[in-house]
Amino acid sequence: MAWRNLGRNRLRTALAALGIVIGVVAICSLGMATVALEQQATAQLGDLTNEVTVSSGADSDTDGVTGEQVEEMRAIVTDARVIPQKTNATTLEARNGMEARMSVTGVTDASALYDLTEGEAPERLQSGALISNATADRLGLESGDPVEYDGRIYRIRGFIESEHSFGFGGGDLVIPVSGLADQRHYDTVTIIAADGDAAGRIGDRLDTRFNTEEDEELRVTTFGNRAQVGGFLDTLSLALLGIGGISLVVASVAILNVMLMSTVERRGEIGVLRAVGIRRGEVLRMILTEATLLGALGGLVGALVSLATGMVLFHVITGDATGALGWASSRYLAYGFGFAVAASVLSGVYPAWKAANESPVEALRG
Repeated sequence: MAWRNLGRNRLRTALAALGIVIGVVAICSLGMATVALEQQATAQLGDLTNEVTVSSGADSDTDGVTGEQVEEMRAIVTDARVIPQKTNATTLEARNGMEARMSVTGVTDASALYDLTEGEAPERLQSGALISNATADRLGLESGDPVEYDGRIYRIRGFIESEHSFGFGGGDLVIPVSGLADQRHYDTVTIIAADGDAAGRIGDRLDTRFNTEEDEELRVTTFGNRAQVGGFLDTLSLALLGIGGISLVVASVAILNVMLMSTVERRGEIGVLRAVGIRRGEVLRMILTEATLLGALGGLVGALVSLATGMVLFHVITGDATGALGWASSRYLAYGFGFAVAASVLSGVYPAWKAANESPVEALRG
């Protein structure tokens, strides 16, 4: 009977269901988008969240990090890799006359800092050089080609992935630290920890050792951890879900209107049902069943549309559409469906109560 009643005015029922569909799609799509963003952010920041960078502080007596400070760091940090670096800049010239301005990094443990597309980054870089793919392509350099810095020749032994290149003009040249022997102190020290939480603890230990509230001997920078990134995105998710929830509130008002109009139009019919012995509880259940069916129909269609939308979002953001099928994202489909049914039932409570409690005599009089 409830299903038949919904079919009496199909246009009005379809419009109310459409409102539910839009609300569910808004909630589910925004929730799934935040999951995709979190996965992408974690993947992109994963190489940074476990790093601590140390440089000369504002109150330091030296322009850089001294060798003694580096050794003290190694004594304090026994559960992570401590990699001191010296930096400078230079201009490389290709055989065809093209030039590229780039940073030069002197380091020993290159394997901890760089991923190569060709060749192998050694743990002890004592000869040769590494160069970024972007600069090598621009200058037409190949493995084994010579590059010159400060009057010394280095042979290219590997190519750094472009996303790991932070130099002027988009290129990095990495040489043994001995190539920058004229620089007395290290410019930066990078510490590679096991994860973001360990990096945070290491940063706190170093800050306590080298700095006070008044003096900053060394500047210790921790890039944060995945929990902080996740916390920010969780907050963003709640905000977006709140925005999507507004759509469902609007849809609930539409359902309330549909149920009220339905009960008004069927006032005489409900009066007849009451007159022949149908109890108030049965009338109440009939109206609530109509609202539940309306919410379930809109929620189901909305969930299916949201799944397709989520797969498109995951493909665009992460490059893997199947990520939308994981529980972290697909749970929003269940949330949206449940919210739709709950909102519909709540919207049908007042019309159902009004219809069930109206006097059969008054209803028959119209």
